[in-house]
Amino acid sequence: MKKALIHIDYTNDFVAQDGALTCGAPGQEIEANVAEITKQFIENDEYVVFAIDLHNEKDAYHPETTLFPPHNIQHTKGRHLYGSMQAIYEQSKERANVYWMDKTRYSAFAGTNLDIKLRERGITEVHLVGVCTDICVLHTAVDAYNKGFKIVVYKDAVASFNQAGHEWALTHFEACMGATVK
Repeated sequence: MKKALIHIDYTNDFVAQDGALTCGAPGQEIEANVAEITKQFIENDEYVVFAIDLHNEKDAYHPETTLFPPHNIQHTKGRHLYGSMQAIYEQSKERANVYWMDKTRYSAFAGTNLDIKLRERGITEVHLVGVCTDICVLHTAVDAYNKGFKIVVYKDAVASFNQAGHEWALTHFEACMGATVK
């Protein structure tokens, strides 16, 4: 079974203390786990997708505009990967198994070529890390499930600004999608 890591929205705006839509300490506390899992996938020559939220300043038509403050705005520091992840990405971005993908909706599959990229590589299992567990990680997992991918979520490498939502999502992954939560 071929697998890929989908690295979701682990950016300054979602994780840093001064991020525009930060999950704060819960997101910061998983940095070492996110970094270690990412490095393992890269070094093992497995496919790693950095699926990163992208917004344009003052986009009145995006549905999130009325739900959340502006975040992950194109060409801002808030959109850079958080902590050690920026350096890990910079060191590996030229590798054939590392792919940066802009996304504009919660799910990494919505409006992107992710499904094609995974299928052309024969990938049948997706591993998920990042934030927020109950928003972008959840919606990516639901789409992966609906497309027939096996799902693995690393409970110590996902976080949210909503602890109840985080815990609910971890249970939902297993109970409703047959995901492995480890």
